[in-house]
Amino acid sequence: MEWTYKNQPMMKLSDFPENTYGFIYKITHLPSNKSYIGKKVLYHNRKVKLTKKELKEYEGVVGRRPSYKIAIKESDWKKYWGSNKPLLELVKSEPEENFTKEILILCSTKKLLTYYETQTLFVYRVLEEPEMYFNDNILGKFFTKDFDLQ
Repeated sequence: MEWTYKNQPMMKLSDFPENTYGFIYKITHLPSNKSYIGKKVLYHNRKVKLTKKELKEYEGVVGRRPSYKIAIKESDWKKYWGSNKPLLELVKSEPEENFTKEILILCSTKKLLTYYETQTLFVYRVLEEPEMYFNDNILGKFFTKDFDLQ
């Protein structure tokens, strides 16, 4: 199952514009027409301890020398299905043809990624329409259960 953006398949990192940090996505379960909206980064930064050879390069340098470097690694975005447990249970029990994976917005920074995810969740009114969305909270502050939905 591949991601699509503006009806175009997104299968590799080179399909994204150069400055893309991550994206806002919508996964839809077609039989129920219920969706999940979330965000996903394309890269992870990890701290990696410097090797003895790399540490030698800092000998004689005044000041504190680093003990690690930042390594950038591609995330699992290609096979990602979100973090929502009910959605993940459906993904396990049903064929992939029952789902669509759509990229809504591309973002260039971590801050914009969080901003646009939050904005999208409010615009789509995910907490007010629980029959349409798997999402049950926004930022861990606003919850479906907070609304007196009758």
